[in-house]
Amino acid sequence: MKRRYLLFGIIFFLSIVLVTAACQKSEERSTGEKRLVVITTLFPLYDFARNIAGDSATVSLLLPPGVEAHSFEPKAGDMVKINAADIVFYTGKYMEPWAENMLRGVDNKNLLVVDTSKGVMLLEGSDGHHHDHDRAGTAKHREAGSDDHGRIDPHIWLDFANARKMVDNIVQALVAADPASKDLYTRNGEIYKAKLDDLDRRFREELSVCTKRVFIHGGHSAFNYLAKRYNLQYVSAYHGSPDSEPTPKQLIALKKTLQEQGVRFVYYEELITPRVSDILARETGAKSLKLHGAHNVTREEFAKGISFLSIMEENLANLKVGLECR
Repeated sequence: MKRRYLLFGIIFFLSIVLVTAACQKSEERSTGEKRLVVITTLFPLYDFARNIAGDSATVSLLLPPGVEAHSFEPKAGDMVKINAADIVFYTGKYMEPWAENMLRGVDNKNLLVVDTSKGVMLLEGSDGHHHDHDRAGTAKHREAGSDDHGRIDPHIWLDFANARKMVDNIVQALVAADPASKDLYTRNGEIYKAKLDDLDRRFREELSVCTKRVFIHGGHSAFNYLAKRYNLQYVSAYHGSPDSEPTPKQLIALKKTLQEQGVRFVYYEELITPRVSDILARETGAKSLKLHGAHNVTREEFAKGISFLSIMEENLANLKVGLECR
């Protein structure tokens, strides 16, 4: 009997929330401002979308600040937010398999769901081979899961050329949902891509004069795109989810690479306890540096308005230290 009352209470609460969300959306539309309601799954998409949309949309991040992206589990309230939205942007099934599962249950028939990886060439996390990735080509791969995340590197935004394509996909979706603001979205998209181009040029120029060409990462295989774009050798502790652990054999191999290459720095990733980098640093005398994958940010960073571009600026600075750039 208690379980029945509890279930009834949960259903009643969710019904109230759904009605409230729908009313809030209607009130927002009735003001005449025509602000789109946009939901993004990961921080890069949130930052891209808010820069492109400006005041013409209310852009929110579904992933709570401080939560590691790969281990995120959506809650009932997240479905409520999505049902009240006009557009949902996500990176693709290899990065957020939970997003595709959740979106199958959406009741909002007018919701525009956008896979921002459309048109991007995906790299394999293990050997760097690439595959065509588009709506027609996804059938070549099995259903997304933890194994896919290890086999396919979904961190596409870490190549600025891919980030440009993601921006184009976001612009296209915003224009489709709000044609009256086409000029605004197009102009803001071009402005943002120019900033990406400038940062790309700086990465290329400043990393071309480095003593070292290999960087060691005590985390999961996330920086293949960055390494490929700037002709660097990238060695990660393990493939798959950040929750994985390297085997003793992998740790020995990492330590050997550090010593043979004369590498004096080992990188750790954001929002994950740097156990592996700490072990390697302790056993080899190397120093630890952060290399931010930009999946998500801390609550403090989010409150301060940190941006994708500023995260990548910090990455460039830390790479220059670790690679001993002149």
